[in-house]
Amino acid sequence: MSTQEHGQPLLPGTLDLLVLRTLLFKPEHGHGIAMAIEQHSRETLLVDHGSLYPALQRLERLKLIRAEWGVSSNNRRARFYELTARGRRELHHQVSTWQRMVRSIGHVLGPEFTEE
Repeated sequence: MSTQEHGQPLLPGTLDLLVLRTLLFKPEHGHGIAMAIEQHSRETLLVDHGSLYPALQRLERLKLIRAEWGVSSNNRRARFYELTARGRRELHHQVSTWQRMVRSIGHVLGPEFTEE
């Protein structure tokens, strides 16, 4: 997780959730996953490849994603990851948990800290 001047390090435990969400609609290779997270977060969340690849291996071991070799858009051989049915269920569970946590923290912080 990078701390470049315009980016935020990821909160512990969020990388798996973001990877699963990124793979919801189409398979992607590791660098593409990192770029998608960065783009969808408006360049706020930056994913370090040193954290990403161990996470991909862990998610594959847990059978939440699977990988196949393919060719990237720049004609390079790359592993493409896709979400499994088990991964979709886990994504749903993690999103629900995350949303409950955000609501709970919001209640503690109170309305005086909401952005306008």
